Amino acid sequence: MSNSVLTHEFHVGAAPEKVFEHLTAPESYIGLSPLVVAVSDVDRSEPGVIRYTAVERFRFLSIFTYDNPIKVALHTDELSLYGEVRSPARIRLAYRFDLEPDGTGTRVSDRLDLTAPWLLVGFAAGQARNVQLARARILAERLS
Repeated sequence: MSNSVLTHEFHVGAAPEKVFEHLTAPESYIGLSPLVVAVSDVDRSEPGVIRYTAVERFRFLSIFTYDNPIKVALHTDELSLYGEVRSPARIRLAYRFDLEPDGTGTRVSDRLDLTAPWLLVGFAAGQARNVQLARARILAERLS
């Protein structure tokens, strides 16, 4: 197994509470994470934890698609969100969003810790980085 850490900081022109509310709604990740096309089985029965299944759609050669169901556990702690994603290909992704007031908006620190079989780590890290950067842009557009 190989590891990769990806970090990114960006600004959103909305209050931290509004950003937090958006990031704790599983349905928000449809389109926010460009690979996520569906969310189901949302479970909020445990205080401070939101569990759900998301479907990531991968396209290969612009012809083939593969729908990858992933289990997500999202934990909340004040203005931080963190959790883990487990993919059937033995890819694990721990993530954390820390939100801080920044003028009239929010500074978001986004960290991804990826663990994958050595054969897949390059592909998985590339996909994760693309999603991370797109998520920053889309979140800023949605909430500004």
